[in-house]
Amino acid sequence: MQRISFEYGQGFMEAELPDSADVFIPGETVPDPSCLKNPEAATRRSIQNPVGMPGIPELVQRGSKVTIIFPDRVKGGFQPTSHRKVAIPILIEECLKAGVEKKDIKLICSNGLHRKNTQTELRSILGERIFNEFMPTHQIVNHDSEDPTNMVDLGYDADGNRVVMNKEVFESDLAIMVGHVLGNPYGGYSGGYKHCATGITNWESIASHHIPEVMHRSDFTPVSYTSTMRSKFDSIGRHMEERMGKRFFTCDAVLDTYQRQIAIFSGYAKDIQPLSWQVANRRTFIPWAKEKYDIMMFGMPQNFHYGNGHGTNPILILQAIAANVIRHKRVLRDNCVVICSSICNGYFHDEEFPAYREVYELFQKDYNNILPDLAKHGEYLARKQEYIDKYRYGYGYHPYHAFSMISCGHIAELNCSTIYIVGAYEPGYARAMGLKTRASFQEALKDAEKHVGPDPRILALPKTFTTAAVHLMMADDRQDPETI
Repeated sequence: MQRISFEYGQGFMEAELPDSADVFIPGETVPDPSCLKNPEAATRRSIQNPVGMPGIPELVQRGSKVTIIFPDRVKGGFQPTSHRKVAIPILIEECLKAGVEKKDIKLICSNGLHRKNTQTELRSILGERIFNEFMPTHQIVNHDSEDPTNMVDLGYDADGNRVVMNKEVFESDLAIMVGHVLGNPYGGYSGGYKHCATGITNWESIASHHIPEVMHRSDFTPVSYTSTMRSKFDSIGRHMEERMGKRFFTCDAVLDTYQRQIAIFSGYAKDIQPLSWQVANRRTFIPWAKEKYDIMMFGMPQNFHYGNGHGTNPILILQAIAANVIRHKRVLRDNCVVICSSICNGYFHDEEFPAYREVYELFQKDYNNILPDLAKHGEYLARKQEYIDKYRYGYGYHPYHAFSMISCGHIAELNCSTIYIVGAYEPGYARAMGLKTRASFQEALKDAEKHVGPDPRILALPKTFTTAAVHLMMADDRQDPETI
């Protein structure tokens, strides 16, 4: 037998598993590709030699207005050599050398429907020098998707997606996107056009793709960058460029398990996306499993990804489980079993996720039998002024964010025979989401025999949420778009 520690609240929960259970830890079981020894030099070289478009000196001059769009705290790292801290000073330097005045540069956090980042968080993202130079003059801001004076409606793109975007970005002479290429269940990877299609738009535009009609398609699970969702990101981003009359200057870093740069790609997003994915595939889509698994096991802390409460808020618990099903579906048997530890104590964190409790309560009544049944309430809650005010002024997630999460959460039900939450303080919250509850991994494993029989193939995933995840594949799968 082997003892494995799984994430659980503020600590860990141990499980005793048979020696036949396979354990995968990102960056350890299969080492990442080497990270860059000198990320600053590589970033400068990439920015000065962009792919598919002219360099910054040819795009701006004195009097030009520049916006630099950067991701929020959810991903990208905070270390001194993180991509944002390395790339943004170089991009500013290139603009200043080309004649742009410092007062004409605006840094915009692309938080989309996520809660706005506090000044302390912005400082940790950007570093002391950039924060101290640009914050006192109000040149660092969060995107506000509900600010009617700073959004521009671009109608519909060629695929019928609603496109609304940040007005300052739209009107700038040069719009620079600083992004990260990390494995993501929503469209394969972060970065590229996903950045602008989710980060500087509004809920109506996001409702073009973070919905059951898109997320429950067969091309969404397992994770893929050739999915309908990804094509919508690309279509929306290109429509923004068409209406702006210019291309985004994109500087994306392929990151490893510890948020370190593996490679840097700059230039036209349409051209650099496939180049960055080709490199990222080696770290992210990993051919590894020799046979498919009956049971997938992992644990979740209270605080990860979307913030404190992700591992206790019942809707987000199910979203996190579904995200792992999406990532690892290629190595899971149909109707597999998931066993996950969570303290599940009913902590919604109402200040940070203000609309979630109401969405959860709606799920318990009014003939809402499955999560997609809640979609009919999306616009009502998205327009509820109390929640909009908490998003704009109270560092809360936008109310529509909960509806993008329920679309994901239902994927777990679509692909699993049973899902167990182990170690719940208040198990009723898990049961209200359609999950079974047991006190320990051992009890859940015993009960799971009713679904998978004795001696099941087990995939154990410790450190699932404290490291950047991968997308597991069968050992004989190929890392190319035809299979991904």
